[in-house]
This record gives sequence, C-alpha cells and structure tokens, in this order.
Amino acid sequence: MAEIPIKQIEESDIDTVLAEDIDFTGTVNFSKSLMVKGQFKGTIKATGDLFVSENASVTATIEAQTVSIKGKVKGDIYATGRVELYPTASLEGDITAPDIIMESGCQFNGICSMKSPNEVKNE
Repeated sequence: MAEIPIKQIEESDIDTVLAEDIDFTGTVNFSKSLMVKGQFKGTIKATGDLFVSENASVTATIEAQTVSIKGKVKGDIYATGRVELYPTASLEGDITAPDIIMESGCQFNGICSMKSPNEVKNE
C-alpha cells in the first residue's frame, strides 16, 4: 500500500493562532486558517482550515474545510475537504468527510462516513 504523506504546516503559515495559554469557551467562525494550541470548548464553524497542535485539547463540534489533528479532540467533525490524524492525535467523535488520512499510532473512536463535499455541507 502506498504511503500518503500529510503536508507539514508551519505555524507562520497560519492566519490565527490560539496560543498555549488560551482557554477559550464559545463559538468561533472563520474563513482563513486557525491553529489551536491551548484549550477550546464550544463550536467551530469555518470555511477555512483548522489545525489542532500536539498539546491542544478541543471539545467541540467542528465544521471546516480541512481538519488536521495532532492533539486531542472530543466531538464530531464535518469536513468539506479532509480530516488528517497524525500519530499523536486522539479523536473521540464521528467523522464526516470526503477524504480521511489516519497515520499509524493515532487513536480514533467513532464512526467514519465518507461523503462528497456537497453532502457534508447539507448535514
């Protein structure tokens, strides 16, 4: 089976970063890219990409283009692009996306549903 590498993203390429010392509760809407490095609880509704760093903890229902996880996420994910789970990722929740990459070592506990971007938007 061919290896499909996940493109490494530099923090400097991200439009907005919630730093390690941020503990945010609420709803976030964004259209560009966002990286969570601290704690987040609530709802994420985006047309941009979401990056969850290795030491981050997110408890939320997530809607975004691409969801790239290195840390811990609890909640369902609806991605119109794809979901990427790195070896350090831990996800407790269902995934609905047209494309999913899970690297060896990641933890995923949920149901995976692969649908076209239009089907994901209509959920």
